[in-house]
Amino acid sequence: MDKAPEQTAPRRRIVMNPPVFITSSVIVVLFVALAALWPEAAEQRFAAVQSWVITQAGWFYVLAVAGFLVFVVGVAMSGYGRIRLGPDHSRPDYSYRSWFAMLFSAGMGIGLMFFGVAEPIMHFSDPPVGPPGTAEAARQAMRITLFHWGVHAWAIYAVVGLSLAYFSFRHGLPLTIRSSLYPLIGDRIHGIAGHTVDTFAVFGTIFGVATSLGFGVMQVNAGLNHLFGVPVGIGMQMLLIAGITGLATISVGLGLDGGIRRVSELNMALAVILLVFVLVAGPTVFLLQTLVQNTGMYISNLFSMTFNLYAYEPTGWIGGWTLFYWGWWIAWSPFVGMFIARVSRGRTIREFVIGVLLVPLGFTFMWMTFFGDTAIHMVLMQGIGSLAEAVAADTTVALFEFFSHLPFASVTSLLATILVITFFVTSSDSGALVVDMLTTGGAEDSPTWQRIFWSVLMGVVAAVLLLAGGLAALQTASIASALPFTMVMALVCWGLLRALRTDAAKRSSLQFARTQAGGDGYTWQQRLQTLVHQPSRAEVGTFLEEAARPAIRQVATELRERGVEAEVIDGDDGRITLDIRHGQEQAFRYVIRPRPYEPPSFTLSDTRAQRASALRYYRAEVHLSEGGQDYDVMGWSRDAVINDVIDQYERHLHFLSSQRA
Repeated sequence: MDKAPEQTAPRRRIVMNPPVFITSSVIVVLFVALAALWPEAAEQRFAAVQSWVITQAGWFYVLAVAGFLVFVVGVAMSGYGRIRLGPDHSRPDYSYRSWFAMLFSAGMGIGLMFFGVAEPIMHFSDPPVGPPGTAEAARQAMRITLFHWGVHAWAIYAVVGLSLAYFSFRHGLPLTIRSSLYPLIGDRIHGIAGHTVDTFAVFGTIFGVATSLGFGVMQVNAGLNHLFGVPVGIGMQMLLIAGITGLATISVGLGLDGGIRRVSELNMALAVILLVFVLVAGPTVFLLQTLVQNTGMYISNLFSMTFNLYAYEPTGWIGGWTLFYWGWWIAWSPFVGMFIARVSRGRTIREFVIGVLLVPLGFTFMWMTFFGDTAIHMVLMQGIGSLAEAVAADTTVALFEFFSHLPFASVTSLLATILVITFFVTSSDSGALVVDMLTTGGAEDSPTWQRIFWSVLMGVVAAVLLLAGGLAALQTASIASALPFTMVMALVCWGLLRALRTDAAKRSSLQFARTQAGGDGYTWQQRLQTLVHQPSRAEVGTFLEEAARPAIRQVATELRERGVEAEVIDGDDGRITLDIRHGQEQAFRYVIRPRPYEPPSFTLSDTRAQRASALRYYRAEVHLSEGGQDYDVMGWSRDAVINDVIDQYERHLHFLSSQRA
């Protein structure tokens, strides 16, 4: 008789964490309504908030961001850097190419397009100190620009991303910000404290992404005006937000692999084309020289610039630039941090930090140098003063005015406009994905309509911010929404450090794990035979059935008789699992599973792939909760297996005892 088809559970129409979802939705919608109905009052309120944050909390932003950079670098350089974001045997889900593309597109793509020409020219024309329009002003402009777009931004992202990836993939907690606080407050992360933290993260994400979308749509409007004469104004920008948000909802519906990854890779391809074009069409040798010099200036001035608040020469400049950027990056950190955590499973902490800090940084430095220094070269050495005047009048046209002084201006301007749109799409759909995970308690299988809801809402917030003050409102939204989350990030660092210390203690207690059977008449000849023999799948299966399974069942029976909760689970692939639970404390898991290997080359005379596959051999490897332990128990006697289980269990009990102290 044919087997009846397996029934699948119907997909739920609503998947949410009500306290976070409802609270966030209501407050954001209320904000949108008030700002839309009374835009003049909202604009005045935004100005007052920005002034207060700059004057009263600027020092806190600067100190916190410096601390985040020191923290992530210190963790990566320490022994904790070898810990993997997942079980010890896990490997990355994505290639370096796809990983880098998604990091970069989600991280700061729209910002580079908007500020790549505008910021260096603005610092050159109006430096915080010193006379404008000089060679020294040019050096200072690039030094400041690279500082704003350098390792500090990615360190902020790395703090959140590293913590989320560690707790979610290594300890099985939900992929939400609240999980980072588990070492500090325990199960209370599932209560009011956890809901509050995730709600702050939702606010930061929505307003941070809306800021980028606002910049993006202003630039798209300027590009369409430059190319096709499309009028520039709020009405047109509202239409553009609606249209591009529609594209983002399509990408959201396709999901991470089907939509976001592919659009991210398209972004990278278009960005590289523009970057190479500017290098070739611009003053090539000058750009290569300035790339080297700018990098050196950045490194040599990193510490002094990090803590510079212009306290002895008060200026409003720092609020419109450095503090805005720090607030923008912090507001983005729940979004970008969760997103890069989602795509970084299986990497080591050191690999994660190096990748997140340095790989996008290299591309960012090239982008800012090639675009910014080409623009400065036009003004300072070619006498094209109209470029500086155009940027001073309207920053949204900076990129297109810049291209007008290079060959193929129409083609490059069109390409730049398309790139801004695709960056808009990736920012919106990635942000919607992250906010949806925050408001569902980490669920990754929520209905599509919920992600679309957040994508549309972020577009609406961007539209309202443009109506209620334009660029100033965008800056205020980032700075103000980031302040409470900066405090949460400090707690995240503390919680992660405590968890890493615990992890290191556990790993240290396991370092003397048995790697071979002893006693029980197991002679050195038998040990040597085990080393050189390549067991088949059937041989390993026989060993598991006749020795390992009875041994583990015997241990479980003895534990149950002594009042300990123990269970033996048989896996479909032949593995045998012993689970021992200790109430609220971490459970002990001991697994023996058959694992295939290709034979070493010295055992093969025929090295063809088919031959190697045919001669594949197996090991009976031990895995614990932390992952694979890289030793084989094939051929051990029942007593030897029992002793190994007890040895590992004893170390686990020692670990639990050390945590109670």
